[in-house]
Amino acid sequence: MIVSQQNILSIIPQKPPFVMIDELVSWDEVSSRTTTLIREENVLVYDGELSEAGLTENIAQTAAAGAGYVAQQHNNPILTGYIGAIKNLEIFSLPKVGDLIETEVIIENQIFDVTIISGSVKCRGVLLAQCEMKIFIKG
Repeated sequence: MIVSQQNILSIIPQKPPFVMIDELVSWDEVSSRTTTLIREENVLVYDGELSEAGLTENIAQTAAAGAGYVAQQHNNPILTGYIGAIKNLEIFSLPKVGDLIETEVIIENQIFDVTIISGSVKCRGVLLAQCEMKIFIKG
């Protein structure tokens, strides 16, 4: 485990109650993986399930965690990113309160302040959601 739940706030710009990831479990030059336990008090949980918006934000925050970890390792500030576009979003199922989801983000391309990623969310090995995102980094 790279960054635990207690320390996740040190590598992402989001703050409670809008934190959608718990732990950064792996990172390399092109990918990052997080885990998240779905909790009833999550602001994007409705009727016992994490919403489509919650899954999408979970993917974006997984990308932010990977970038934040790299910045932290180089003693650089944690920058804020903004979702510029979402492409090919597919939601197959919503995770329920108590489920542990695993999210993986792969950097497909990075040009100046724009990063294009593909992301996927799984629960117990079953694909719940996937998409591509264009993220703009505010420097």
